[in-house]
Amino acid sequence: MENVCKTFPGVAALKNISLKVRRGTTHAIMGENGAGKSTMMKVLLGIYKRDSGIVRFRGEDVNFKGPGNALQSGLAMIHQELSTVRELRVYENIFLGKELTFGKTGIKREKAMIRETKELFDRLGINMNPQAKMGTLSVAQQQLCEIAKAISYNAELIIMDEPTSAITESEVEHLFGIIRNLSENKRTVIYITHKMDEVFQITDEISVYRDGEYINTVKTIDTSKDQLISMMVGRSIDNLFPKLPAEIGEIYLKVEGLSRENEFKDVSFEVRRGEILGVAGLMGAGRSEVMETLFGCRKKNEGRIFIGGKEINITSPKDAIMNGIGLLTEDRKHSGCFLPLSVKFNTCIASMREFAGLFFAKKMKIDEAAEEMRKRINIKTPSVNQKIVNLSGGNQQKVLVGRWLLTDPDILIMDEPTRGIDVGAKAEIHKLISTLAAQGKCIIMISSELPEIMGMSDRVMVMCEGRMMGIIDKDDITQEKVMRYATGEYGRD
Repeated sequence: MENVCKTFPGVAALKNISLKVRRGTTHAIMGENGAGKSTMMKVLLGIYKRDSGIVRFRGEDVNFKGPGNALQSGLAMIHQELSTVRELRVYENIFLGKELTFGKTGIKREKAMIRETKELFDRLGINMNPQAKMGTLSVAQQQLCEIAKAISYNAELIIMDEPTSAITESEVEHLFGIIRNLSENKRTVIYITHKMDEVFQITDEISVYRDGEYINTVKTIDTSKDQLISMMVGRSIDNLFPKLPAEIGEIYLKVEGLSRENEFKDVSFEVRRGEILGVAGLMGAGRSEVMETLFGCRKKNEGRIFIGGKEINITSPKDAIMNGIGLLTEDRKHSGCFLPLSVKFNTCIASMREFAGLFFAKKMKIDEAAEEMRKRINIKTPSVNQKIVNLSGGNQQKVLVGRWLLTDPDILIMDEPTRGIDVGAKAEIHKLISTLAAQGKCIIMISSELPEIMGMSDRVMVMCEGRMMGIIDKDDITQEKVMRYATGEYGRD
């Protein structure tokens, strides 16, 4: 890509950017949210029409009319926001748009598609039932399906946008093995990520972008994490995990014997005021399910919940909100954002009771609250009336954090709070979490990133296969200890 420009109304998204990727390499594209990375890829695939510039693939000038046209030419993309069809089965998602049929009859060869999906999964080492309904799978499992689907096209160039944002460390290693195999077979990977450790493990070269402009391309082996951060944000980030001093107070939330059939059993823990309780575990450990039950999204079979020493019966999210609990979900697209609606609506939806008039909501108060939150947590948007779908992933996440801050919760559950956002936005959200704890809030933070768990938590609760295996105090937290609990090596009789 040479001197490519793309402008949206009032915004120059790409300003004469360039990108050169060598065959058979893994090439990282890095930059803060809003740097133009996703726009670049959409221009490449023909989803957006470029205003000017040249795109060449295999030495020839190309101007793809859309993803289908790009796919026919040998380019496939795994998007950050999952594009699975939740009502279809796994094998139907894998073969979507390329179904096997009996000649021209249009009758689908169901058994052949199931068999080939199983063969694809076996080749990639993915343990999953091809006939499972996609909507019943976890976000991490759906992500693995997306990766398998892209590889099934035999594309010469595969673009991976945050492919590890929802998968565990063991699955990351598995993915890296797949990528290395692709490189050995002269396939090329463009790898978009915010995770520094991954870049240095798997990539050959790195191109950095900032505010829609090309900054530099470097060989991975010749650069450092600090140099990369400086190129990305134009400044150094001295403390990615800013932990403010917080007075740990009395026990405020107590959970006893919480159980839900086929998901988790006998989970007990406590959270004190001013404390950040990290929750760690591998995919399928039941972390999100426990917290969604605590928030009333799921119905418990057994267990008791105490808030401020008083037993509370939570049967719905409304009950949870009324009792001072907020939940930032792990999947902002499907269970967090109302994508067609404005930043203002998305910010204020959980607090509408506060803005209710006699017959109508008080529009001026809603406007003021949304604008104040925008400034407070530095949400980058031209206006609170902008549709949230037009914001970068990091800024969408900030809107969702703002939504719960507006309810002024005593207990804030944050499920993967920095999933898929850049290093600068991560530092801002970490600072916000630390500030809330210092104000005496109870914070529960689920994270698949061990550095985040270790850097932010006062204690860590580790789960394995639906059971709470142990709680580790801050001074005793090590990566090895967390993983031993997470794999069940510690904590079982």
